[in-house]
Amino acid sequence: MIVTETETPHTSTEYDRRLDRARRMLVEMGARVCQQVADAMDCLDSGDGALIDRVLQHEALINRLEVEIDEFVGQIIARRQPTASDLRVLLALAKLAVDIERAGDEAKNIALHASRSRFGERMALPIHFEIRRMGWLVHDMLHEALMSLERMDVGHTAALLRRDLEVDEMLGGALHRLIAFMIDDPRTISACLDVVFIVRALERIGDHAKNVAEHVVYAVQGKDVRHVPIGEVERELGG
Repeated sequence: MIVTETETPHTSTEYDRRLDRARRMLVEMGARVCQQVADAMDCLDSGDGALIDRVLQHEALINRLEVEIDEFVGQIIARRQPTASDLRVLLALAKLAVDIERAGDEAKNIALHASRSRFGERMALPIHFEIRRMGWLVHDMLHEALMSLERMDVGHTAALLRRDLEVDEMLGGALHRLIAFMIDDPRTISACLDVVFIVRALERIGDHAKNVAEHVVYAVQGKDVRHVPIGEVERELGG
């Protein structure tokens, strides 16, 4: 590619437009996943077949968007020959697509599990409150991470990472209580195993939300904050 003094791979209007399009595709994909998670949580209470179908319809669109984003990012790299900093952003976008899609997979699995087990009939378990609280917490985490992507703003990353620790603690507490239920009354084993599946899927959605936030940091500031202590992240980013 011939580069002139007035147009470089990282400053051209065409490149910026393509990069913005890739980011908007990710935001659209993330919005669908957020809706999937919300619908999946409602499926647990209602077992509504129409709601489960809607979750599955989102899944097909999300998978298509992931493929389109991968192809689009590949085209940008091949055609624009991006500089190191721009290549970093593009690689972060590709990783974002993977984590967003996997969060959608977990939401789909929750909905399918609700369908198979008719989970809504079993919500007399005391763990019901914990499931709802955990579900909406990870939904809010994912929404916050996607807002960071839309705005390319990392100001709330450290707070989001702390919420992920809260989700991990909730998972541990839920598993402890479920084990106690099964020991006290073996008749609850089947229902408790259903709950184990659900809370583990929710914890993984929280992990993917955390990963999204970390990828945004890498795209915006070039800092890899994966596996970095939260205190250090707070010093680097604030919050």
